[in-house]
This record gives sequence, C-alpha cells and structure tokens, in this order.
Amino acid sequence: MNKAEIMAKVDHTLLKPQSTWNDIKKICDEAMENHTASVCINPCFVKQAAEYMKGAIPVCTVIGFPLGATDTATKVFEASTAIANGAEEIDMVINIGRLKSGDVDFVRDEIVQIKKAIGDHVLKVIIETCLLTDAEKETMCDVVCEAGADFIKTSTGFSTAGATFADIELFNRCCRGRCKIKAAGGISTVEDIEKFVELGADRLGTSRAVKLINGLPGEGY
Repeated sequence: MNKAEIMAKVDHTLLKPQSTWNDIKKICDEAMENHTASVCINPCFVKQAAEYMKGAIPVCTVIGFPLGATDTATKVFEASTAIANGAEEIDMVINIGRLKSGDVDFVRDEIVQIKKAIGDHVLKVIIETCLLTDAEKETMCDVVCEAGADFIKTSTGFSTAGATFADIELFNRCCRGRCKIKAAGGISTVEDIEKFVELGADRLGTSRAVKLINGLPGEGY
C-alpha cells in the first residue's frame, strides 16, 4: 500500500482529556495535509474543528466514551448534538455490562436508536474487544450489523488492550461484509497498519499513523 491509500483509511485520533484546542488544531492540520479519512476528537471540540477545516476532512467524535455506561437517552442526545455541531461520523461505545448480563436486545436497541438519531451519518460501534469473550464478540458482529450500523470497531484505546489481528480476523469472518470494520488502539508500526488492512480492516483508529507513514517515531493511541 502506498501512503495515500493508507491515509485514506486513517481516523487521525486525539482523545486525551488534557488536549487543548491548539492540540486539536494541529491534528486537523496534519489530517488536511495527509488527506486522512477523518479526525476523531472529543465532542467539546467538534464545532471548532468543523468550522476550522470547512469540510476539508470529516470530523468524527465519540459517544458514551470511554466506558459506554451512560444511559441510552444521554447517548442519543450526545450523538444528535455532535451532528448539529458539524460531526460527520459517530463512534459510540456499547453498554458492556448489559451485554455481559445477556441483555443483547438492549444493546441492539441502543445502537438502533443512535443510528436513527444521526440518519445517514456514519455510525461506528465500539465493542471493547479486550473485555469480551470470543462468543460475545461473535454475538456483537451480528448485533451491530442487524442494528444498521456502518462499522464495528474494536476498542476505545482506554481499556486494557487495543486491536489484535485475531479480533479483525473474527470480525471479518462473522460480519461477512454486512458492515465495515475499524481496528483501533495499539497500532504501533507501518507493518501493523498493513496487516490490519490485509485482514479486513476498512478503517484504522490511531494517533500514530501520520507520524509513522512520514518516517517519524509514533507515540500515543
């Protein structure tokens, strides 16, 4: 893969709580210079980033982040507000405790409600793979696709681990093209990037890719 092909798959990400507007503006500049798929930032900066980039790069933001434990109404409000502020893509975190309690219908309905609230905008569903069994991951592949989301996503980058090759293989096998796949968290080398794409990832959530592709040391998410 060449640089342009890789960058077109990257959600250039900065979600640290201490990030300032100057930090966000810097990744917006990097995204525009490198033509990434989006910038993925916290909701408080969505409006500023959208106005700053003037449509050059889509703004992605996170909902129910990073725990997924807020109630559905709160997540729907967050998502609707983010879209009103200029976000084009929403990355939501599922209610992990509800899934582990066996309440799959609740998890599915929450995704349906958020997708309904944002309409044609892109919805990516973070299932936090490091906290799930393989059986739960397989269940979530069906749930995410059935609920009409656009992507299933591995990780927040704020739990015990990020994306693994095995998880992307599992997603690819179980989703069977019904939704797209995003690998996120812990992508630390160009070889990782290429391997994740080879295994079926359509998007890569990382703060490192721009530096790595430009031959610089990559640190962060």
